[in-house]
Amino acid sequence: MREVDTIFRGARLLDGALSSIAVKNGRIISIEPAGGADISADHIVDLGGALVVPGFVEGHIHLDTSFYGDGWKPHKPCTAGFDVRERVEFQRQNMAQAAPLAERACNQLELCIANGSTHMRSHVMVDASVGLKSLETIVEVREEYRDIIDIQLVAFPQNGILACPGTAELLDAAFDAGCDVIGGLDPASFDRDIKAHLDVVFGIAERRGVDIDIHLHDQGMLGIFELEEISARTRALGLQGHVAASHAYALGEVPADVVRHIAQVLAEAGVAIMTNAPGDRSFPPVLELRKAGVVVFSGSDNIRDSWWPYGDGDMLNRAMIIGYRSGFYTDDDLRVAFDVVTEAGAKALQFANYGLRENASADFVVLDAGHIPEAVVSVPKNRSVYKAGKCVVRQGVIVRK
Repeated sequence: MREVDTIFRGARLLDGALSSIAVKNGRIISIEPAGGADISADHIVDLGGALVVPGFVEGHIHLDTSFYGDGWKPHKPCTAGFDVRERVEFQRQNMAQAAPLAERACNQLELCIANGSTHMRSHVMVDASVGLKSLETIVEVREEYRDIIDIQLVAFPQNGILACPGTAELLDAAFDAGCDVIGGLDPASFDRDIKAHLDVVFGIAERRGVDIDIHLHDQGMLGIFELEEISARTRALGLQGHVAASHAYALGEVPADVVRHIAQVLAEAGVAIMTNAPGDRSFPPVLELRKAGVVVFSGSDNIRDSWWPYGDGDMLNRAMIIGYRSGFYTDDDLRVAFDVVTEAGAKALQFANYGLRENASADFVVLDAGHIPEAVVSVPKNRSVYKAGKCVVRQGVIVRK
């Protein structure tokens, strides 16, 4: 008879089967049909037939710019439609009057954890306007929560690279200060030099051996051209599977034949696409991209900040939004929406040892739902969350700090 730390009985898995999950030293060592395992444990947890799913992957968030838990900041519209530069300026003004960064970041992080996120990628401003100060604070916050959520940090040039002299050097230095991923921002419209911008981003990635995640808001065929350039660089440097383009609104704005062409380009280059399906913007066609082999993942993006007042830190609700805006009605399509915030996110972000499988970390969420399609459309709350086999959220409340 094998001995483990904890057995979770009565777990309803994604296929609907009732199973027992055995955990030792924070890892899943076996998943057996209910009552079928010859295992003893120090602790037995009866989940009572509740649905058990992998922890959610919050694939794109900004821990340094949220005002969640701070005083309400009324949204200020741009003077003439969506303008990245103007939104950045509004953000600068609001940040000058905000609560301390560490306090705001912890508020937002706890919101995400309470909703079931066990893995996260956060973009953090690193440029000549803020230096490395924001990053240093977020690194300290990450350390405080390291046992209940895995966090990657992206060095994000919010004010551009070429447009903000000194930023290229700071981006490189960010990897000595705790960053994991190099970011970028609209090489064409913001820095007005695609080649030079990508030279910096891909140069740092090659030199530091890190992944890439580029914000790409540029519209129409300009955005498509940038995706082609990013894909070409990715292939040339052998970085397939290590590059993502976030937002990529252009994919939702161009004709179907263009989408089919660029989907093949992205798939062959192994460039992933992040979408949060924002309410007032076109967004990438999830099924068309996945059909071509592109990894599509998601994140909350901004939560109650200078870009918009929405956001609840709930990736299951994000799956519902993606499904709703995409016209997902069948059970198979709803499962796709769920995959976008779980397995696809883990794949895009290179999180190893993820999922409900043997030898993976015992990171999972317990939901009051009969199956995945129901969970996506009903978005049940009062969840319990386990990290490395230990309960960190019980009925929607964090039990460890």
